Amino acid sequence: MSDLIETDALIIGAGPVGLFAVFELGLLDIKAHVVDILDKIGGQCAELYPEKPIYDIPGFPSISGQGLVDNLIRQIEPFHPTFHLSRMVEGIERGEDGLFQVRTDAGEVFRTKVVVIAAGGGSFQPKKPPIEGIDAYENSSVFYAVRKMEAFRDRSILIVGGGDSALDWTLNLVPLARRVTLMHRRDAFRAAPHSVEQMRRLVAEGRMDLLLGQVTGLEGEGGRLTGAVIREESGRVLTLPVDALLPFFGLTMRLGPVSDWNLDLHEGQLVTVSTETFETSRPGIFAIGDINWYPGKLKLILSGFHEGALMAQKAHRYVYPDKRLTFQYTTSSSSLQRKLGVA
Repeated sequence: MSDLIETDALIIGAGPVGLFAVFELGLLDIKAHVVDILDKIGGQCAELYPEKPIYDIPGFPSISGQGLVDNLIRQIEPFHPTFHLSRMVEGIERGEDGLFQVRTDAGEVFRTKVVVIAAGGGSFQPKKPPIEGIDAYENSSVFYAVRKMEAFRDRSILIVGGGDSALDWTLNLVPLARRVTLMHRRDAFRAAPHSVEQMRRLVAEGRMDLLLGQVTGLEGEGGRLTGAVIREESGRVLTLPVDALLPFFGLTMRLGPVSDWNLDLHEGQLVTVSTETFETSRPGIFAIGDINWYPGKLKLILSGFHEGALMAQKAHRYVYPDKRLTFQYTTSSSSLQRKLGVA
């Protein structure tokens, strides 16, 4: 038996853009349920860089990924959204009554007037280094994301990679760790030049180490790492004593079932037919945030917020086809302020 859930709007993705969509829809009296494949609210911000500072959110010179998520959750509290976590949407069909029927792998069926896909890049998995036996150390000594920096205090850490994530976490963890070693296969980095410059300064000051080479093996017992076997660029093989390994080789992003929903795609992203509404090639299904594409698209949280605001205006026509929508400002509308609980 399937659980049947009726709602005005179903949002697929509980990251920052999906959360802000709850707010914009709520202002227009559109009730929303939210489905996410992760077991927590917040998307990549909460899963991959909860403590990493973000500098391009308007009004916040700096805010952590988790801090942004926490603020968004507080902002949407007046609208009481229902979250369905650890769920994957398997299919979307449109019934004869015009409503969408959206199925999840948990046996739920949502009957909804609009579907908003805010799933980022789809489901994501870290790219693992080809090291034999690495699985035995994962989540105890090998980590593909930093969720709590404090967990690495006084540890000997080997960070592997040459991109922004590797350099950012190197710089963030040097003050906490007993020792940080950054290793990359060559002495050239894809990270921001300023980060590379800071890293080289720390190496020159003796506050961290830089190695050129590759990890070829791991040593330890019971999931506890004691050393990493390294082949240096020169060919020399050595064992570096470490108790934590952080490989940052990027993420593999997969659209998953989204690619089977008969929506137009452009290089793995959903094509939106209009930047006035961010509707996909199927009327009533919208795509906002990193998962969508249109000419001039910028993959910024800020852009996703803008897309969510315009999406809600068009969604209102599907939810309330006979109701005229009057544009209002939260600063001056007593009606909106009552909805927010501030009037």
